[in-house]
Formats: sequence, C-alpha cells, structure tokens
Amino acid sequence: MSTPTAELAARQPAPRRLGGRLWALPEVRWAAIATLLFALGGTAQLAGAPKPVWWALYLACYATGGWEPALAGLRALRDKTLDVDLLMIVAALGAAAIGQVFDGALLIVIFATSGALEAFATARTADSVRALLDLTPEKATRVRPDGGEEFVDAATLEVGDVVRVRPGERIGADAVVVDGVSEVDQASITGEPLPVAKYPGDEVFAGTLNGTGSFTARVHRAAGESVIARIVALVEEASATKAKTQLFIEKVEQRYSIGVVVATLALFAIPLAFGAALQPTLLRAMTFMIVASPCAVVLATMPPLLSAIANAGRHGVLVKSAVVMERLGDTQVVAFDKTGTLTEGTPRIAEIHPTLGGGFSDGELLRLAAGAEHPSEHPLAAAVLAAARQRGLAIPAADTFASTPGRGVSATVQGRLVWVGSPALLADLTPTLTDTGAPAQMTAAVDTAEAGGRTAVVVIVDNIPAGVLALADQLRPYAASTVTALTALTGTAPVLVTGDNPGAARRLADEVGITEVHAGLLPTDKVARVHALQGDGRRVLLVGDGVNDAPALAAADLGVAMGSHGSDLALQTADAVIVRDELSTLPAVIALARRARRLVVANLAIAATFITVLVAWDLFGHLPLPLGVAGHEGSTVIVGLNGLRLLRARAWRPATVNR
Repeated sequence: MSTPTAELAARQPAPRRLGGRLWALPEVRWAAIATLLFALGGTAQLAGAPKPVWWALYLACYATGGWEPALAGLRALRDKTLDVDLLMIVAALGAAAIGQVFDGALLIVIFATSGALEAFATARTADSVRALLDLTPEKATRVRPDGGEEFVDAATLEVGDVVRVRPGERIGADAVVVDGVSEVDQASITGEPLPVAKYPGDEVFAGTLNGTGSFTARVHRAAGESVIARIVALVEEASATKAKTQLFIEKVEQRYSIGVVVATLALFAIPLAFGAALQPTLLRAMTFMIVASPCAVVLATMPPLLSAIANAGRHGVLVKSAVVMERLGDTQVVAFDKTGTLTEGTPRIAEIHPTLGGGFSDGELLRLAAGAEHPSEHPLAAAVLAAARQRGLAIPAADTFASTPGRGVSATVQGRLVWVGSPALLADLTPTLTDTGAPAQMTAAVDTAEAGGRTAVVVIVDNIPAGVLALADQLRPYAASTVTALTALTGTAPVLVTGDNPGAARRLADEVGITEVHAGLLPTDKVARVHALQGDGRRVLLVGDGVNDAPALAAADLGVAMGSHGSDLALQTADAVIVRDELSTLPAVIALARRARRLVVANLAIAATFITVLVAWDLFGHLPLPLGVAGHEGSTVIVGLNGLRLLRARAWRPATVNR
C-alpha cells in the first residue's frame, strides 16, 4: 500500500533542464534563429556567394530578430517615449537602405540577444518562487476529533487542526507539537546544520523534514501566514525590485535616442527647407545616423563584461548576467551565512574527552561509539563513523540497536552496552550510573564544548560515563584568507549573518577574523539585517546556500550561492554561483569585475571619441559614406578587441593563497 509520502513523491514533476527552460522562451528562440542567420549571411558573404544570397540571409535576420524590438519601440512611441530599440531598428533599416546590411544585422543580433537575456532573468525569478512553494507538501494527514485520520490538501489546514507527521515526511503547516518526540531537519528555515529535537510544546515549521520519530501537532498559523509563505513573499518582492536594474549604458539610452533622432531629422529637414537636393541631403542624414548609432557604445560595454563572465566560468564561478558582473565591481560590504557557506555544512569530530574513571583511550572510546552508531542514519552518527574510519579503526558490529528521538542510540558492542547521545541522556541515566565522579567530569566537558560553539555527544559504556565527543562544523579551506582578501578589496570587514546559535557563530567568526556577528536569525531577520547594511547606501553582497538564505539573497544588491550543496531555490535566486564551493574565487571574481568596469570606461571613451569625430566631420565637412562606415566599424572592432582581453587566463588573479 502506498504511503502519503510516496504519493507526494510521485506527484512531483521532473525538473526541467536548463536548455529546455531556455528554449521554451520565445525571445530566446528568435534570438538564436537571428544569430544563426547572421552567421550564415556572414559566411556566405566571406565565401563570395552571390549578393542576393547573403542579402536574403541578412534580411531574414532582420525579420526574426527585429520584429520584437520594433514592436516594443512602436509601443513606447505610442506612449510618447522613445527608446533605443526603435532607434536601432531605424538605424538598421537605414544601413540596409544605403547598402550596409551587415551593420544593420549586427545591431539586430545584439539587441535580440539582450532581450533574450532579460526574458530568461524574468523566467528565472518565477522558477525560484515555484521551487520555494514546492518545499511545502501538497497533502497532510489531519486527525479528526474522533481519532480517525484523513488525507487533505495542506493549503486547507486551519488554525486549530491537528496533523500527524510520520517519519521522513515534510511538515505541512506551522504547528506546535502536541504528542510524540522526533528530530526535525529545519535547515531550510533556520540554517542549523543538525536536526533539532522536538518535544510537546515546541514549534515546527511548514516545509521542514521530520526525522525518525512520529508526532502530532496543532496548527497555529494559516497556510498564507506560515514562515515559508512569508519567505515566498519576500523573494517575490526583492526579485521584482532587483529586476529593474540595468546596465549603466541603458540608463542613458532614452536621452541619447532622442538626441540622435532629432539631430537626424534636423540634418535632413533643414537643408531641404533651404532648397538642398534630396539625394545628397538624405545620404548625409543617413551617414549621420550610421556613425552616431550606439553600436560601438553597446560593444564597449558588453565584451569586457561577457569576457569576464567567461573567464569566471572557467574558474568555477557562474555569473548569470552582464548586469551582475558590472555590479560585482561595486561591492562595498560582504555578508556571509555560516552553515554550508563558511563551513562545509557537515559536522566533524573536533575533540575527544575520555573521563578519568572510564579508563578508555581516545581511540577506544571512538571505536565503541562508532560501533553503536553504525546502524543509525543521524548526521552525528555519520560524523562519528567518519572520524573512526579516518583513524583506521576497525568498527565492531552492533546488536540490539535502539534509537530514541531527542536522546540518542543504544547498542550492544562486543558484549558491552553502549549509549551515545545528547547531554540529556546523561541526566536520564544518572540514577543507574556506577561511577559517581565521572558525571561531574562529563558535565564539565559538555559545558566546555557548548561554550565553544560545539555540539557535545556523551558516551556511556556499561553504565559508566566514558567520555564526551565534541563535534563542530568543518571550516572551509581558505575561509580566513578569503575574509582577509575581501576586507582589503572592499575596505570593510565582512559580516556574519546566521540562523545558528550565538556560541557556534562567535567561535567560527573568531577563527576567520569576522568581528560583526548576527546569530539566531530567521529568514525575515536576515532580510532585515541586509536592509540595515544597505541603509547607509552601501552595496551589499550576500553569500549563502540554503532555502533560508533565499530571501536575503534576493534582497541584497547581489546574491552569491554555494553550488555543490546549495538548495535549488538558493541557486535560482542568486545572481552568481560558486560552482565548486571554492571561497577563494569570491575575491578573485570581484577583482575581475573591477577590471572589467575599468575596461568599460576606457571603451566608452574610445567609442565617444570616434563618434564625436565622425559626427563633427559629417556636420561641418563632407564625410564620405565608405569612410564613415569604416570609422564606425573600426571603433567597433577596437572596443570589441579591447574587451576580449579579459578572456586571457592571466586576467584571473586569485586573491588568496593561504588557508
């Protein structure tokens, strides 16, 4: 018989591949076809094909890539505004009218590709919200007043309803535990690296994952008011705000477009009014529009940014758009999540403290604990087993294994009864312990471990307190040197924002050199902290990996996700992804973005100089059309090649070299 969990799993749609999502967008399809036709036209022209052949290919490029910008430009014109889309279409048609069809096709391809990238960014935001909603199960088991159970839509649960949560199920609503004990993985909400024991009276959150126990809980928030629902609203709101961001050159396109159109019309109409001949006047006006068209200006901006994106990609950083690369260079303060970001997100044995009365060595204590934990699926058990294997210890078999949610496990290992679990286990077993002095030693060891931000695990063998294992989340390589490099780059020390407990947060901050720490934060608190950092006008970059980080990733000026173990929502919401989780690439990509920005400024100066000279020549002298086209194309080639310099391997300069 199928379980509710199995039914839910069967209903989940298979994730669509990136290529499929891209090709589903009409803007992407039209841009791809236009680019292909442009490439075929260029190939035919270079190969010496008959002129009608490559003209036909270029004109087909016009039609496929230009109809959407033309329609957008006409709609803007209807609203009494003029944008660069319409100017580019007119310039492209003008180029074709005087025989320069290649120039016009190039403009069409550039703007069609830009529109495709914008459409993809919009679709990605919608995907991130859908992914977040998928965290909450569609169904839940509601307990009727007569004690019976019914399978209902989670969205229909009301405040006061009682739900039953079985092992391995996702919780369907924000609720308070009424009966039963379990451990809940709530990293998606709080970012805590380990499951949290839940007892009657404790709160559980919709979308979090239940462990091995079973419990009933009373719903205390409606579906639309749950923590996960508020995260949805935060992601949508922040993403909509960031979607308005544009490249610098796009911010001045309105005035530039109006200026070029007005100047072109004046250059055509005024001479005609004074009796000038039609053909040379039209030729001068069209030459002006060609040399004044912002093709070189567009290329001044895009090649450096796209080259930087390609170079960063080769080194394991996926930057999702030219806008993101441009803004990376403006980063003024970096905020880090803790678990899975500065740390690897998996606990490791940091210290072993045998008691004097137990008589066990470090290795023997670890070996017995690993034997007892071997059948367990708990993350702490995995850490104990990993430590034993790393030391080359032979892990003995366990008999009569039992697990108690919130307490720990017990098993018979080589004829000895071994308990491994939380410090609460020590209090439960104190009346049966045979060594009255060892509990005090264990309590002191537990207090020392927890004060240092570590997780304490007690080991009891044959009712003798044997020792304490102190576990900690493993710091990522180069974390400390990355913090140092970012401080030097931005002039401001990074900030730690985490849902983990203050002790663990402070210990890690001390290790990596962070002084400003904000711990115990829910997703909404992280967003508030990001807004506080932005309050004095600073551009904030947030680095995170979990669902609980997604609203803050969206709210920050830039969000960067850790790729190897990052949640789907974090990866979709973030503006950039550190694919291989190498923290040292973060300061390197910021430095690369700053070099790209300097190249953009240099290219804009080159393009502006060429345009100014050519326009002045056309206005105050006689600029031959071939020379005007050559100057225009020459400036385009120069700025394009200048931007491609960032493709070189040596343009990537790792900012950290030490751990």
